[in-house]
Amino acid sequence: MGYTPMIQQYLQIKKDYEDAFLFFRLGDFYEMFFQDAIQASKELEITLTSRDGGGEERIPMCGVPYHSAPNYIDQLIRKGKKVAICEQVEDPRQAKGVVKREVVQLITPGTLMDSHTLEDKENNYMVSITPFDERYGFTYCDLSTGELKLTMFETVEDCFSECALIGAKEVVVPQNFKDQWTDTLQNRYGVTISVQEKDDDTASFPQLLKNLTHPEEISTVTRILSYLHRTQKRNLDHLQAAEIYQTQHYLKMDEYSKRNLELTETIRTKDKKGSLLWLLDETATAMGGRLLKTWIDRPLTSEREIEERVNFVEILKGRFFERQDLREKLQKVYDLERLAGRIAFGNVNGRDFIQLKNSLSQIPDIKNIVLGLLSTSTKWDDYLDACEEVYELLDKAIQENPPISVKEGGLIKDGYHEKLDQYREASRNGKTWIAELEQEERRKTGIKSLKVGYNRVFGYYIEVTKANLHLLKEGQYDRKQTLTNAERFITPDLKEKEALILEAEEKSVELEYDLFVGIREEIKQYIPRLQALAKAISEIDVLQSFATISEERHFVRPTFSKDRKLVIQNGRHAVVEKVLGMQTYVPNDCYMDAERELLLITGPNMAGKSTYMRQVALTAIMAQIGCFVPADQAALPIFDQIFTRIGAADDLVSGQSTFMVEMLEAKNALTKATQNSLILFDEIGRGTSTYDGMSLAQAMIEYVHNEIGAKTLFSTHYHELTVLANELPRLKNIHVSVSEENGKVVFLHKLKEGAADKSYGIHVAELAELPREVIQRAQEILATFENKEDTPVKAESQVKEMTSQDEQLSFFVEEKSEPLQEKGLKKHSELVEELEKLELMEMTPMDAMNALYKLQKLLK
Repeated sequence: MGYTPMIQQYLQIKKDYEDAFLFFRLGDFYEMFFQDAIQASKELEITLTSRDGGGEERIPMCGVPYHSAPNYIDQLIRKGKKVAICEQVEDPRQAKGVVKREVVQLITPGTLMDSHTLEDKENNYMVSITPFDERYGFTYCDLSTGELKLTMFETVEDCFSECALIGAKEVVVPQNFKDQWTDTLQNRYGVTISVQEKDDDTASFPQLLKNLTHPEEISTVTRILSYLHRTQKRNLDHLQAAEIYQTQHYLKMDEYSKRNLELTETIRTKDKKGSLLWLLDETATAMGGRLLKTWIDRPLTSEREIEERVNFVEILKGRFFERQDLREKLQKVYDLERLAGRIAFGNVNGRDFIQLKNSLSQIPDIKNIVLGLLSTSTKWDDYLDACEEVYELLDKAIQENPPISVKEGGLIKDGYHEKLDQYREASRNGKTWIAELEQEERRKTGIKSLKVGYNRVFGYYIEVTKANLHLLKEGQYDRKQTLTNAERFITPDLKEKEALILEAEEKSVELEYDLFVGIREEIKQYIPRLQALAKAISEIDVLQSFATISEERHFVRPTFSKDRKLVIQNGRHAVVEKVLGMQTYVPNDCYMDAERELLLITGPNMAGKSTYMRQVALTAIMAQIGCFVPADQAALPIFDQIFTRIGAADDLVSGQSTFMVEMLEAKNALTKATQNSLILFDEIGRGTSTYDGMSLAQAMIEYVHNEIGAKTLFSTHYHELTVLANELPRLKNIHVSVSEENGKVVFLHKLKEGAADKSYGIHVAELAELPREVIQRAQEILATFENKEDTPVKAESQVKEMTSQDEQLSFFVEEKSEPLQEKGLKKHSELVEELEKLELMEMTPMDAMNALYKLQKLLK
């Protein structure tokens, strides 16, 4: 026996949306069947039931009420799922057989539009990646704001890194996209994958493609547009023309560097609090918050553009009262970008229009403040377009407190439309007549409890309690409905008025909706102007945020050096300073020039080496986004890239150990950095044995110094490496100073010239409150190692020193062979015999030190 027609219809629609939950509209519910129902019941924690579908077994089923569906859809989208909304598309009263149903929208992580499901200060990006013969097309789009940009990359790894940089939620790929690439995107970056194989005709998107000429660029943008057109099934007029961007126009940071520097979220908690974004975000609008995050992700490399921002920040910083007025006005501006998107998308309501109107009312004052701060005419004169026509239309048409629903009336003001006013007058007069009828009938019958009411099913009626029925004359009213304690009646006059009132109200609601749609369509014509205004407002908002923070935190204007000189006087880590308090944080200088390219930093843990390194990088980033910086004075080169290797973290998703992650981060720097880059290497080599780690660290230092020439901060616990300052002319030693008194240490967090003399590791362990027995035993062992010159530790020190001098590990050097001859031929033979027994390639570092110890004993 086959399935019922309704289940057959469900299965037919489901074929086209196999990777989505199909929300199938049945009356007041969205139902799911088969595997969708089983999985949804688990994901949403709702009851799984079953129904007869015409087959041999009952069909699994679950459902949610249509009015609460958005909440359930949000839950699924947050988990990276897709939801296809299937609605009835014909009147059930006119349907023959099964009511026709169609999917009206596919909701995915990258296509969210409702404001309550989106983070106000975060973009919601979806991406398309299109492989070509020698490069990859990369397009990203925020459907909620209309932003559409594209670039080309040489490798697919660059595409993945860009996905991580912008925080992509969904990636659209062709059918032939490699499985391992898909796995990487899903498992490593947590994005949802969608397939769009066939491109729509480019003639469908003439305005969006107008800036593109190369076939590969057109193809990669058309892929994402085709996907949006196919899945959203509605107007996308708010999408902006595709804009080409070049990554070389911005300071590049790979995903590791962005994470290590905690630019937009912290490493441990993944929270905004504690990040650079948290520090700098004094934006007053949602648009400004999103732009600030974009600027932090993409600092500029053009000095002219940087200075343009810094100039305006300086003006705002020095004009407190004007800046406060500007902030107050900006706080009254709603999210113009997403409002424009909702207007085009067709899901705008009356309250959105009031937000738009109130926002536009602030623009003239904002424009006056901005232009008053500037002595010459600027771009703000044109960009701050108040769209007076839109404001006037909304002010004339939309009620000040409209309902949320757009289909139940109450949206349009009196006086906007003559016919609507007539309907409303008829309805109001009819209701007045009803109220007067109630008073008149009470007087006639003497029944004070008599009332005239309304019911959607039965219409208007006269209600009399059963206790008062005897007061009515026979045939005075026509009986309409009997209740437990009352009777309801109707009169010819009441019935006539009811028809007039209901007709007026019904036509009034229909006409209001039509008028609302007409207003929406008229405002669509202004979307490009509204989007341009939104860009201007968001930029002004970010710059005033910079000015506000710069004044509050005592930041200074940076300057930019032409000779790659870096000078920071009393620099601070602005985020740490905010957490600790300005009086607690210890500032430090940093000086680097052509003769001082690489700083080797030594000193104990907890002394502040990593913080110092991060603060130099954050100072550079803040300068290149146009903000003032935390220092007494700062002159900086403009960096093209920043690379970091800071902290230890496993990458369990891709099965990589801490040491492998460390090496991958180091590889990125060593293979991609240029002379104009900034490299931060913190404790390179500690994830392996002493010899391995120290050898790698030295080799990297030499490579950066000799081959790359980038400005580099290299912190290490391998004190033996400090002798490199004698061999590498552009390497200088600096250390974090420590005060030691009566066996106790105080970390001064102050950087000084020269190398540190010891590591203070046991002191740090003591501060961490390790058991006292452990601390005492460690001190005893350390004292033994330091006092016995013939211990393996001493031998290790000698080996390391020779390594630094000879650039290779060597147990013996030619000029030290004389003592062997003096000991006589016998001892020499014994020594050679012992050496021949050693299997050096199979020995651990500790075995090698023990063997060396024995050989040394033979010499004595």
